[in-house]
Amino acid sequence: MSQTPTSIADLRKSYERAELDEDASKADPLQQFELWLNEAIAAQVPEPNAMTLATVGSDLRPSTRVVLIKGLDERGIVWFTNYDSRKGRQLAGNPYAALQFHWVELERVVRIEGLVEKVSDEESDAYFHSRPLDSRIGAWASPQSEVISGRGVLVANAAKYGAQFLLQPPRPPHWGGYRLKADRWEFWQGRRSRLHDRLRYAQEADGSWLRERLAP
Repeated sequence: MSQTPTSIADLRKSYERAELDEDASKADPLQQFELWLNEAIAAQVPEPNAMTLATVGSDLRPSTRVVLIKGLDERGIVWFTNYDSRKGRQLAGNPYAALQFHWVELERVVRIEGLVEKVSDEESDAYFHSRPLDSRIGAWASPQSEVISGRGVLVANAAKYGAQFLLQPPRPPHWGGYRLKADRWEFWQGRRSRLHDRLRYAQEADGSWLRERLAP
């Protein structure tokens, strides 16, 4: 068995940066999330917009990957991807998903669950055409999640579509946005002695939010 400099089981961290109190937190989870996201951006946390997306396929096997949040409002959280990818196929069969943000430097985690739907073609078009040219060509060049023989396939595809579309590649029909409409949020703030703060917001039938503290 290979040896590591430090035993994994012995790794420890004391969380002491902040606290999360019911009275000080926002009554609306979206507002609480916007507050924390803005604080992560202000703190220059590396890639504060990165989130883990969890989906479940028809085989009931969960899978995760990191995507980037590209929109946020009362309708939900938006990201963009290839609809034919593994996550796209899984969402087509099971439209429920979970997201997680982990801002390590701030000792914070946000978990979000809800129903996912595609955004409108107009929204997908607008974001696609705001992307750098190389990224737009890349959306055509990569058959995401498919087995390929080597990197040369991607390079050849990029050259092919670059020559075909020049400076104006259209949005591929298999590429666009998803929106998760959250019905459950959880905010986690690390605390000393592993007595962390966890606040869960669950949406009620009338659209209001029930805020509860969970044991860590």
